[in-house]
Amino acid sequence: MRDFASIYREFQPRIQRYLVRFCGEADAPDLTQAVFLKVSQALDGFRGESSLATWIYRIATNTAHDHALSSRGRQREAELPLEDAASPDDLLDPDVPGADREYIRREMNACIRGIVDKLPENYRTVLLLSDFEEFTNQEIAEILGLSLDTVKIRLHRARATLRKAMECQCSLYHDERNELMCDRKGEE
Repeated sequence: MRDFASIYREFQPRIQRYLVRFCGEADAPDLTQAVFLKVSQALDGFRGESSLATWIYRIATNTAHDHALSSRGRQREAELPLEDAASPDDLLDPDVPGADREYIRREMNACIRGIVDKLPENYRTVLLLSDFEEFTNQEIAEILGLSLDTVKIRLHRARATLRKAMECQCSLYHDERNELMCDRKGEE
């Protein structure tokens, strides 16, 4: 059995990133601490019937769901962070080649973040665990306590809903480098 300190060092950054994507930047640090408090209290009872990662992510997901339920009625802004996010004012001189591309990429990511944030919670959860945290469908089923078929269906529906929303809100195109880019509709 691993000690709590090594588990915390390994999983804390991943869990906090997941919770930022799930609940927003403002709530993630406190929720991360709550998750690891629960992990430390339950570690002796961990039987190893699932992987340590799926067990911890299940605790994190349940903590996030509980927080979302208690936060309903309060308006909050959830954000999916970019690894190297910057405001448009922080970008390079607009006359420098590539600055436009970087601005468009950041706008595209902000647009997608907004769409993902608006997905129903059960779709957003499977999408975050699959596409951002890179868990397998079986691992997601273990984390969420669902059947594998339910996870597959929710993931398929989440991606279809995301794709449809993007088609409604974004104009997608390939640039001269054949990279996928988008502009928000109505801003063209």
